[in-house]
Amino acid sequence: MSNYFDEANELFDYTCTLRRDIHKHPEIGFNEFRTANIVAKELTKIGLEIKTGVGKTGVVGILEGYSTGPVVLLRFDMDALPIQEETIAEYASINNGVMHACGHDGHVAVGLTVARILNQHRNEIRGTIKMIFQPAEEGLGGAEHMIADGILSTPKPDIALALHVWNEKPVGWIGIVPGPVMAAADTFDIKITGKGGHGAVPNLCNDPILAASQVVNLLQGIVARNVSPLKSAVVTVASIRGGDAFNVIPAEVNLKGTIRTFEPEIRDTVIKRFHQIVKNVSVALECTSTISIKPITPTLVNHPEITKQVQQVATTLLSNFQLDFSTITMGSEDMAFIMQEIPGCYFFVGSANKEKKLDASHHHPKFDFDEGILPTAVGLMVASTMKLLNN
Repeated sequence: MSNYFDEANELFDYTCTLRRDIHKHPEIGFNEFRTANIVAKELTKIGLEIKTGVGKTGVVGILEGYSTGPVVLLRFDMDALPIQEETIAEYASINNGVMHACGHDGHVAVGLTVARILNQHRNEIRGTIKMIFQPAEEGLGGAEHMIADGILSTPKPDIALALHVWNEKPVGWIGIVPGPVMAAADTFDIKITGKGGHGAVPNLCNDPILAASQVVNLLQGIVARNVSPLKSAVVTVASIRGGDAFNVIPAEVNLKGTIRTFEPEIRDTVIKRFHQIVKNVSVALECTSTISIKPITPTLVNHPEITKQVQQVATTLLSNFQLDFSTITMGSEDMAFIMQEIPGCYFFVGSANKEKKLDASHHHPKFDFDEGILPTAVGLMVASTMKLLNN
């Protein structure tokens, strides 16, 4: 087996320069026009057949090997977040109110470096590699839009791979876990309507703030008392809005949040109790309520055999790393839609470096990661792809 990690290290300047340029010019979901142009240009430069405008702003590149064989889909997400960056990096965002706070800039740079290395080994590839650069992973349905535009056909992938740089773990950690690895995600909106009035005469009002407060408290009891301690679920109320004045009880309060689960049965239980609590509390406090629960992503499930092969690659080539084959996360990923149709493996590369103060969590305005992990991510993706193609 070629030493793809040496090749990745040789291309570190290329990868790092790309990452910093993309970080400096972040674009939110379905607006990744500049990023997509960079991707298209780089893939064209090395001779890949490309298609742009897939799923609105996505890019697909096809790399044909020396003979027929499996089709492996490699997916890299491109979008940034509507967050004002607070780092002092020289490559900090110049786009006000937008930043790469999750590492997708690194993913694009990794993907383009992977493409370059795989292209250099084209005469060793038995099969086809389908490079997918996806828009709008952050809850906007980018994967679904690309699927609707045909990424799972012509040619149809046999295997799918994806990765995430992971600031929840330090540099030197690799997570490759079979089975459910990222949770299904739902969002919810609740509107509780009462009767507003003067804060000095609450007895003349039906207070939706009181109802909302009780709802928040009781929703936390779903996981504590309705879900088995051996199972996982999260119910998070992340936004409460109601009222503007210190002496006025509002007529309406709105709550927003998320539900995370791994198993359909647990999700059903959580949502059933959710409706019961909101409705019954509202009625008890003489208010009315409406609830909207919207599914965002299903559970991301790694195929056991494909994941085992990626684990074997890591065990052989990264024996000095902390290899974790069991840690899962309640975070969610729309790669799950692709992996509902195509068996695959989604793995994580630890990227936090506390000593360098590069350990802020994902989606934090001070998020940044240790770029030294980029060759590791590139090498593991290339080596895994080659193993799966040539088995």
